[in-house]
Amino acid sequence: MFLEIGVNDTIGPRFSPDSKRVITCSMKGKVQTWDAETGKLIGDPIGLVGFPSSPFSIAQDVGRLRAAFGYDDGTIRTWDLGTGMQVGEPLQAGGEGVNDVVFSSDGKHILSSSRDGTLKIWNAGTGAQVGESVQEGGQSVQGHSSRVLSIAFSSDGKRVVSGSCDCTIRICSVGTGMQVGEPLQGHHGDVNSVNFSPDGLYIVSGSDDKTARIWNVETGAQVGKPLQGHTSLVYSVAFSPDGKLVVSGSHDATVRIWSVETGMQVGEALLGHRKYVNFVEFSPDGQRVVSGSEDEIRIWDVEEHMRRNKLH
Repeated sequence: MFLEIGVNDTIGPRFSPDSKRVITCSMKGKVQTWDAETGKLIGDPIGLVGFPSSPFSIAQDVGRLRAAFGYDDGTIRTWDLGTGMQVGEPLQAGGEGVNDVVFSSDGKHILSSSRDGTLKIWNAGTGAQVGESVQEGGQSVQGHSSRVLSIAFSSDGKRVVSGSCDCTIRICSVGTGMQVGEPLQGHHGDVNSVNFSPDGLYIVSGSDDKTARIWNVETGAQVGKPLQGHTSLVYSVAFSPDGKLVVSGSHDATVRIWSVETGMQVGEALLGHRKYVNFVEFSPDGQRVVSGSEDEIRIWDVEEHMRRNKLH
């Protein structure tokens, strides 16, 4: 039902856009690529300049696979994972270090969050900041009263969502840099992870309060009851490509899959991690889930999990 791959100090695995590979990076800047079906290492590791401080993001860019990383020195650097070469000059995000960085779904823009609570948007091709000057000559979105822990683009690239230590979730317009609606409130702890549904209508969030929650983007209302089952902090959440499922990873070392329609957990928790699960993601084809902890990643067969629970 799963593949186990030993890695050291990983900052979050990612699927390639074709779902065939999983990319890992260590806190010491060692990038490795694995076959998602066999778990075997593909090619030689890539050594990055410096030690990344944030989770990384993957995008397909004119025939090459790129990865973007944030650093404690306030820079964002991107690499061509085929050649192992850095692409362009570092982006100067500032803000006391970069906490998170993500590509838009089309790979044309990069969104970064800094530890001062500021979000900035960049043109991934030119490296230029997008929009009029707010801080350091770029488009910045502010509003959180504490550190931003997680960010995401909507699939159409028109909105961004952010989760913070101030227990709120905020939605902003990429075009104007302004907040859309009121903050989404309900969590009773740090919001560690946020993601849009593929259709952009919903947001899922995971928090220190041990819950995941689903929100209606237009109304700002919470959809149904909190997703409850984890016994400790929820570190990472994501929608399936069809928007019907949510996966969550927790400090309790479990991975759980939930039905968006019912708000109920699908089957038993996925067990096996020895340490807390700090990252989860569905493959783009929806057939697998990858989960990461400090010393290993696991690749889970979603189809088999659904069959075992007679839901597919």
